Amino acid sequence: MRKKVDERIRTLIENGVKLRHRSLFLIIGDKSREQIVNLHYMLSKAVVKSRPTVLWCYKDKLELSSHKKKRAKQVKKLMQRGLLDPEKVDPFSLFLETGGLTYCLYKDSERILGNTFGMCILQDFEALIPNLLARTIETVEGGGLIVLLLRSLSSLTSLYTMVMDVHERFRTESHFRATGRFNERFLLSLASCKACVVMDDELNILPISSHIRSITPVPVKEDSEGLSEAERGLKNLKEQLHQDFPVGPLIKKCCTLDQGKAVITFLDSVLDKTLRSTVALLAARGRGKSAALGLAVAGAIAAGYSNIFITAPSPENVKTLFEFICKGFDAIEYTEHIDYDVVKSANPEFKKATVRINIFKQHRQTIQYIQPHEHEKLSQVELLVIDEAAAIPLPVVRSLLGPYLVFLSSTVNGYEGTGRSLSLKLLQQLEEQSQISSKNVEGSLSGRLFRKIELSESIRYASRDPIESWLNALLCLDVTNSIPSIRRLPPCSECNLYYINRDTLFSYHKDSELFLQRMMALYVASHYKNSPNDLQLMADAPAHHLFVFLGPVDESKNQLPDILCVIQVCLEGQISRKSAIQSLSEGHQPFGDQIPWKFCEQFRDTVFPSFSGARIVRIATHPSAMRLGYGSAAVELLTRYYGGQLTPISVVDDENDVEIPQLRVTEAAEKVSLLEENIKPRTDLPPLLVNLHERRPEKLHYLGVSFGLTLDLFRFWKRRKFAPFYIGQIPNTVTGEYSCMVLKPLNNDDSEASGSDEWGFFGPFYQDFKRRFARLLEGDSFRSMEYKLAMSVLDPKINCTDMEQEPTSSAPDGFWRSPTDDLSPYDLERLKVYTGNLADFHLILDIVPILARLYFRGKLPVTLSYVSASILLCVGLQQRNITFIEEQMKVERTQILSLFMKAMKKIYKYLRGIASKEIESTLPRIKERELRPHSISVNDDLKEAAKQVEHAIVGREEDLENALQEHGGKIKPGGVVSAKPKGVKPDKHGKQESGRSGGKRSKEDVGSKSNKKGSAWVFLLMPYFN
Repeated sequence: MRKKVDERIRTLIENGVKLRHRSLFLIIGDKSREQIVNLHYMLSKAVVKSRPTVLWCYKDKLELSSHKKKRAKQVKKLMQRGLLDPEKVDPFSLFLETGGLTYCLYKDSERILGNTFGMCILQDFEALIPNLLARTIETVEGGGLIVLLLRSLSSLTSLYTMVMDVHERFRTESHFRATGRFNERFLLSLASCKACVVMDDELNILPISSHIRSITPVPVKEDSEGLSEAERGLKNLKEQLHQDFPVGPLIKKCCTLDQGKAVITFLDSVLDKTLRSTVALLAARGRGKSAALGLAVAGAIAAGYSNIFITAPSPENVKTLFEFICKGFDAIEYTEHIDYDVVKSANPEFKKATVRINIFKQHRQTIQYIQPHEHEKLSQVELLVIDEAAAIPLPVVRSLLGPYLVFLSSTVNGYEGTGRSLSLKLLQQLEEQSQISSKNVEGSLSGRLFRKIELSESIRYASRDPIESWLNALLCLDVTNSIPSIRRLPPCSECNLYYINRDTLFSYHKDSELFLQRMMALYVASHYKNSPNDLQLMADAPAHHLFVFLGPVDESKNQLPDILCVIQVCLEGQISRKSAIQSLSEGHQPFGDQIPWKFCEQFRDTVFPSFSGARIVRIATHPSAMRLGYGSAAVELLTRYYGGQLTPISVVDDENDVEIPQLRVTEAAEKVSLLEENIKPRTDLPPLLVNLHERRPEKLHYLGVSFGLTLDLFRFWKRRKFAPFYIGQIPNTVTGEYSCMVLKPLNNDDSEASGSDEWGFFGPFYQDFKRRFARLLEGDSFRSMEYKLAMSVLDPKINCTDMEQEPTSSAPDGFWRSPTDDLSPYDLERLKVYTGNLADFHLILDIVPILARLYFRGKLPVTLSYVSASILLCVGLQQRNITFIEEQMKVERTQILSLFMKAMKKIYKYLRGIASKEIESTLPRIKERELRPHSISVNDDLKEAAKQVEHAIVGREEDLENALQEHGGKIKPGGVVSAKPKGVKPDKHGKQESGRSGGKRSKEDVGSKSNKKGSAWVFLLMPYFN
């Protein structure tokens, strides 16, 4: 049965086509897809050009039966033969074959970026997330339709309790009840959008869309040629610059007046050729930033620039930019393969993206893509283009700037999510420098010029599009202007931390919406990367809680207080030991509970996951209140709150735990049909802000944070008494930062502390982490880490005056006791030689790592200056040379060596003091003869010997005379005469027998031998005469 369609639906579609505004339809019912044909037909009648193309997005199944697929093939064959009768064919089957459909899975939605469609169909509402919603809606052109399909609902409020697919990621073992606050706010926001219509599957408009009752056809302000005011301005601009080269041909490629003016500004700086300009282009999504940059680069090539570099977080981000460079070449009549070549990337991660264009028409010219961290390649650059600059860390962007022409492009808000740190910090600084140089006459010749361009007119659709305004408000995309100026900066002592009730925050009340927009504005301003999905996480995740730090609240004034700081907290832990053991054995980590699972993985500890804790997800401070102590004061109050110091735990424990029932707004609504149901924001809501003294805190064992490791951030958490337990060894590809997790134990009676130090149960784990980190500094992971950051992580005790003592034979408890365990005696001798200025420092380089390891483990209680300890870290742990340290510390080489010498002297003094005797006992020595004095003097010994000789000669004169006669009575000078007693017989070998074989003769042996018969005497007659 045919039914007349509500005329208001047709009027809405026709008005959208005339004004180039989009329209959104939410169709509820099991037969909702059959109404797509009617909506597409009405759109085709209103659009003058060809049939609108259709994008159909779904989760995993199109839910088209095999019968319909078979019937569709038959319809296609009949159409090809010209035998198709439209009256006899199912309209939906005909639509599927002739509608020009493009199907896309939600998980593959990134591939449709940059495409434009006339109609977008979104089924499987439970699979939608904010990112997908924005990404798909942004592909629809002006005058197009967005259609959301829902199954039959007994009430619209059933969306409040609908289980979304993303809720599975929000659930943890201890927090598993997700609340559909985002869906509630989404549904209520539809009533405020003038181009949104909620219908059933028979195209009956529901009461929530009562605003469409008064819709009337709108006239279009056009001139005689059918052009709007903006289109007329763009046409006049093209006519004025028609004869100018290269501006004229490139301007013809522009689609909006804003884009044309941006290209002219870029080309003015290019043709200036002073290379001292910085041009920043800021706009939301879909404004043609990349296209304007591409046309400007093509103009720079025509102007003779040789070396042009383009950088972005990824080569895929500059795909559109390179496409419009080629379109610009076509406009100035450059031919591919003849005048230029396009080089694709061979890296599979870049998916064949364009990374280089070589131009050789006039002379050698190059357009080259580089990674953001490769700023050392910019020595010969003339023009640098930085696309998506807000997605690059601010220090990296600063390092890219230099004495050349710079084009910056950044998205200030959009569905991919960006931050405002670029525009709030860097661009403000560049603008101030430009103003100072312009005031100074001398500096104006050498100072840099800064220009800022903003694009407001969209290319796909006309300005003031109602769907864009609705989407920006729903997902808090355009919150850059929501940051209010702070009326007063009160002292931290007058401020207080409040808990935010999320039911009230996402209730879509006027004041709640304003407060939410201001909160999200702080998020975007403080963090370089934001996503619309963050909003759903804040709203629906059961473990997340929000706090705000406010100044004094004047209840007499009916106005919202200034938000100084926002803190988002996620409760974690309370994981069973069984789950922890299973996770360790299987080697995977479930969603959520980041700190417990990472702690369990690093230390293989199955007890810690059972502790309850809170992870601080974000801290966002007002841009005008940064570095004034508000963030520190907010964290301190949060720590005291969860530590039970704000609300007395004894009082709270005595209170009866009253279970507050869930507010059931669906019960009354289900009794009314869809056509009679009127949806409005809830009125019976609790207060938005709750003082922490009035709310019972959760019992926690610790507070933790996970962040990208930078020196400023680490020092901030270190001052708050947080200590690290994990630092990732692979840096982030976008930011170049290491992932870091820090933890602070809270006073809790449930946890047993092994030791009485300030870290409690966390103490042994913290010491183990520092030992591991010190070892990793010697490897490739952290060898390039800045020494200041490494010193902050290791946190050595530099001042040890309270533990230093006079050299003794033993070390205090907990310190190094035996140097010989790690160092040989030769090592200590070499150290002694070096400290005595008798050798070069190269002599001890092999033992410096051992000493550095011991010092940073706290085993050497030696007082060193911060610079000396830093030098010891660089030389001993990171094993850097003196030249590198000189560049890092900006200290002269001689001073570095002097401080290194002082450190070695102090360490050697301590080592000698605790183990000098042990070292000496282990040193090898040459064995020496022991010399003892005789019992009698030399004179007495000679006198005794003379007496013995005289006694032996007496009575033997005859033997002497006989011996002389044998020689003729003469003796030669130096001769020897032998007088042998009678009766002595020689042995076989001619040797005389003797009572002793040799050796020393003692005093007693002399007399006995002289009287013994058979002794031989030899007389030496010294010739004292010739």
